[in-house]
Amino acid sequence: MESPHRMAKLQEIEKWFSANCKQVIVAFSGGVDSCLVAFLSRKFLGKKNALAVIADSPSLKRKDLEIAKSFCEEFDIKLEVINTRELENPNYASNPIDRCYFCKFTLYDELKAIAERFPGTDILNGQNFDDLGDYRPGIKAAKEYKVLKPLADCNFTKSEIRELALHFKLPTWDKPASPCLSSRIPYGQEVTIEKLSQIEEAENMLNTLGFEDVRVRHFGDRAKVEVPAHQLEMLKTYEDVIRKNIINIGFEKCEVDEEGLVSGKLNREIA
Repeated sequence: MESPHRMAKLQEIEKWFSANCKQVIVAFSGGVDSCLVAFLSRKFLGKKNALAVIADSPSLKRKDLEIAKSFCEEFDIKLEVINTRELENPNYASNPIDRCYFCKFTLYDELKAIAERFPGTDILNGQNFDDLGDYRPGIKAAKEYKVLKPLADCNFTKSEIRELALHFKLPTWDKPASPCLSSRIPYGQEVTIEKLSQIEEAENMLNTLGFEDVRVRHFGDRAKVEVPAHQLEMLKTYEDVIRKNIINIGFEKCEVDEEGLVSGKLNREIA
């Protein structure tokens, strides 16, 4: 039986699409939020009127890029891959507290250029209602470029997004949040391709050991591993293997964060 609440939310967002846009470009990442927006854009507007665009950069995990490509292929969504080169921008690479603003500014600038090829095209993102209470400098860039936010406008929480994605059998419905790799580097410490590669390699290694939701924070010569609190005991059974592999990746030290995984933990520095 269909959930009345879910059906009401679906009707609400269908009305949103009908009232707000005819042709769209979706700022796509392969996460559950943007996957749902891309899917609904394709569903409500048709294939020719919905284009997903993903930025391929060193801060995007190769695994997430492949998931994004596979998703669009499975659901017959047009996809364009662009290179945004944000690391070439010193305002981004120096890793200020508003780093995300410069990333999103660069992305939306590229998307605007694509949209101008198709008059009447709007840019959409996957911002949700829960994001409004979080520290997200990228929201400022979205406002500057007049990016539309269907999920937030319809007050979709993260749990409601996952519920609707499951309803449509989207394979990303339970995909853990996967912020850009730069978010693992403390503010004020330079973002480099080498650091991003080390983080990605370390997290991939932990994934193979069964830790799907994981963060490896990069503190120069020291790596700090975060997994959900309920997996800390399991992590400790692999601690020697993990420490050896992380040192082989190029770190001098490896620590386990005893608090467990907290998304956005480095934002505490600016609270």
